[in-house]
Amino acid sequence: MTNDPRRIALHKHISEPKLSFHPERSEDVAIHPLKGLLNFGPYSQGLANFIPNPIRIASISPAGNARALKDLISELESSSQANERRQYLVDFLGFSRIFRTRIVPAGASSTLEMDSALDSEIFNSERPHVVLAEKLSRAITTLQTHRSDFDVVFIYLPARWAAGFKSSSDEEDFDLHDYLKAITANRAMPIQVITDNALNYSCRASVMWRLSIATYCKAGGIPWKLADVRPDSAYIGLSYAIKKVPAGKPRFVTCCSQVFDEDGAGLEFLAYETNDVHEDNENPFLSRTEMRRVMARSLSLYQRRHGGRIPKQIVIHKAFPFTKDEIEGSFDAWRSSEGLQLIHVQADTGWRGISFDAPRAQGQQSSPSAYPCLRGTLVQLDGRSALLWTQGNTPEAVGGQNYFKEGKGIPRPILLRRHAGHGTWDEDARAILALSKMNWNHDGLYDFLPVTMGYAEVLARTVKRMPELQAKPYEFRFFM
Repeated sequence: MTNDPRRIALHKHISEPKLSFHPERSEDVAIHPLKGLLNFGPYSQGLANFIPNPIRIASISPAGNARALKDLISELESSSQANERRQYLVDFLGFSRIFRTRIVPAGASSTLEMDSALDSEIFNSERPHVVLAEKLSRAITTLQTHRSDFDVVFIYLPARWAAGFKSSSDEEDFDLHDYLKAITANRAMPIQVITDNALNYSCRASVMWRLSIATYCKAGGIPWKLADVRPDSAYIGLSYAIKKVPAGKPRFVTCCSQVFDEDGAGLEFLAYETNDVHEDNENPFLSRTEMRRVMARSLSLYQRRHGGRIPKQIVIHKAFPFTKDEIEGSFDAWRSSEGLQLIHVQADTGWRGISFDAPRAQGQQSSPSAYPCLRGTLVQLDGRSALLWTQGNTPEAVGGQNYFKEGKGIPRPILLRRHAGHGTWDEDARAILALSKMNWNHDGLYDFLPVTMGYAEVLARTVKRMPELQAKPYEFRFFM
């Protein structure tokens, strides 16, 4: 312990995790995801016949705007100079040079324009979201008849259609983006929503990086995996979503369980509806039987991907605390594994941390640093809980210079509470830090939450809007 109130005892720093860009060449690793792609290419290039070449892009656009999407696809094959986030962002050299496969517009049969009267129909309707959703649904159905002619669909939603993006009624839970993902997932049709920002944003390198990574993944590609992970481990994110149903009927809770390989790339998940739950302060919790069923399905999914093997280590992340029934149900399903960790990942905490610079001369006091504490700072609070800064200063990623992705503010840590498992926090915190770099839907260095939790939130939000929930594993690329 220390008598200096400006110092925190029992804390440490976990170094920035590395990413792997080839399944066999262990030297193809980097901390910076974009530089890794530039230097080594995507992870999938080392897997035979994994990605289509070229990647064909179908499109749905407003009347007269098909050319805008074709120009955007052509721009993806060009180079763009970075003019923002210069500490981190690098120049975009063109899709083919980076991802080792081309990207092209699909044929005329897969290029659809909406009716020119749609603008006035949206403007004049009392329920514009219904009008827009129905029109887009018909266009998607039309594209489905030509499914073999394309790999990904770009859907352009201009700002002038904003009245149809959400319902104006508090009683109707509607979000057009989630609705489109929901209806295309069962059709195995990956889509990319294009906004005015993607067409007009000033830093084209930023747009190209984000759009190209997302499109590559939606076509089935893997841009990177985790380099330093525990072998034979499985990471599971668990989330619940409450569906709104007509008054007088019970509410259904949709359970989403994602199973990730030890390298963080197993992007399949399970979702289904159940009534065997109870609520505490509006937070749903599963019964022992339902938790066992959810975890048993996750185990089956893992075994299917790994030749029947059972992981030695299972780590389950959940946004709410684990109840006694959920803990027992988890052990019921995973009893044959050597280790089970149940970790409550709490995003909203009252904790903050400020980094202080050492005194410049003897006798002087230390002063607050111009940058926040290091990302990867770990503070153990007691035997069962710890704080982990997943945001913060990350000099390792940018050649030793100070770099704070968020730009300003004081980053808050996430609070980790272990409901089952044992050992130090080092390995679990290192895995969470690594999994925060596995979101393939943007070009950033990291996310605030690990991908297990971040994807769980996205899936729960989207799955509850699916008109039909099939009892099968889903690939996450259809929900990105």
